[in-house]
Amino acid sequence: MRTYELMFVVDPRVADEDVVTMTNDYKNMITTAGSQITSEENWGRRKLAFPIEKLNEGKYVLLYVSSETGTTALPAVEHRMRQNDKILRYLTVRTDEDLKRAARKHPVTPGTASQSGAGEERDADAGSDIESEEGEA
Repeated sequence: MRTYELMFVVDPRVADEDVVTMTNDYKNMITTAGSQITSEENWGRRKLAFPIEKLNEGKYVLLYVSSETGTTALPAVEHRMRQNDKILRYLTVRTDEDLKRAARKHPVTPGTASQSGAGEERDADAGSDIESEEGEA
């Protein structure tokens, strides 16, 4: 199963009802392609990190999408967002890859050394030797 997060920022001058309508349109596009909206968060009006089109605020919406088959309508949704002047920015992130990477890394507890942990200690020691040699020169 693949999971995604789709966040978009809407122009703050757009009415709340229009934001809800836009969000529902995007959700319908996603669900008709076979994906599921697992969660939705409307963050409301927030300050932007930097001005976009002379605007300092935007309305944030976050959609969590999951797909059993791995195929989604997200490229079509992004295309439609790109054409919509009311959308200031959008970003789609595939989150299941992060979860897989985190599951592969096992934390090493102090006092127990695994094969990967021992190698990391040797690399750390080698790095400190190099630093001390450079400092002496």
